[in-house]
Amino acid sequence: MAFGNLLNPTRPSISEINVTPLVDVILVLLIIFMVTAPILQTGIEVNLAQTRTVAPVDPEEAAVITISREEMLFYRSNPINFNELGDWLKREIGDSGKAIFLQADEDVRWKTIVSVVDEVRVSGYSQINLVTKPYLEK
Repeated sequence: MAFGNLLNPTRPSISEINVTPLVDVILVLLIIFMVTAPILQTGIEVNLAQTRTVAPVDPEEAAVITISREEMLFYRSNPINFNELGDWLKREIGDSGKAIFLQADEDVRWKTIVSVVDEVRVSGYSQINLVTKPYLEK
């Protein structure tokens, strides 16, 4: 049974779907996702030092400590206080003996890197790997 016009019963009913509003909504959603996608990227911008030997690291699987250019400390993408680093590692890793990966911006002072490594070792973790990027020859 089709719905017809009560004022003009001889006029046929409209059985087509108007697609224009649907297309408008989808285009607006597409624009919103295109604008917000770069904002949702996780991670800390770090310019790593270059070396000739590099092993790939999956940041989702590994325990990654990052030191940013401003010498701020992060565990994965969470900012942490230097004094709470040992507690963070014990809470997140436990006593699993997992390797800890340390990545630091190439402009970070050596003293800061050594302090972080020392704090990790004092917390009971001895397997610390430094993360670098591949050396690009010109």
